[in-house]
Amino acid sequence: MFSVTKSPLPDDAFLAEYVREGYYTDCYTTVLPAAVSQADYVTAFYTTCLFKLERLILSYLAGRPSSDQEARALAAGELGKFAAWSVENRSDEQLLMCDFRGKTRSWLMVVPLQSDDGARSRLYFGSAVVPEPNPRTGAMSLGLWFHALAGFHRIYSCALLGAAKSRLKSMRKSL
Repeated sequence: MFSVTKSPLPDDAFLAEYVREGYYTDCYTTVLPAAVSQADYVTAFYTTCLFKLERLILSYLAGRPSSDQEARALAAGELGKFAAWSVENRSDEQLLMCDFRGKTRSWLMVVPLQSDDGARSRLYFGSAVVPEPNPRTGAMSLGLWFHALAGFHRIYSCALLGAAKSRLKSMRKSL
């Protein structure tokens, strides 16, 4: 889908600590045939039509409205909270966001690539889900909802990354 593939998590990824803890993590990647900054990637990701739909849902269901202007401020490092997430960790190449319940993480990273045909960028998107104790057994569990929606999550993750790639391509053409 949109040339997005499931990928191993890079060793230096902010999500690596969740792998070490044994939590659910995933990682998807795609290559953009142009150089792009992390700020441009974060802006594109959070301002795609697909993500705007998620933002709209969060606005109504969780009371967490957000705007494209806030997405740009987040990308520029001027905001520590955006919609239902807060910044857990940030660098020039990566952004790790934590949802307001502390259950999930969203991670974005861009890595510059060089090739014979010019500069390119590898875009990464990943997630982590932190288990919670089962109220009956006390055992740590991701829960019924996670298992019921896992297939949708994988498809949606690929769609989000593909939409961000498309948005970055269109942003570059309009400059």
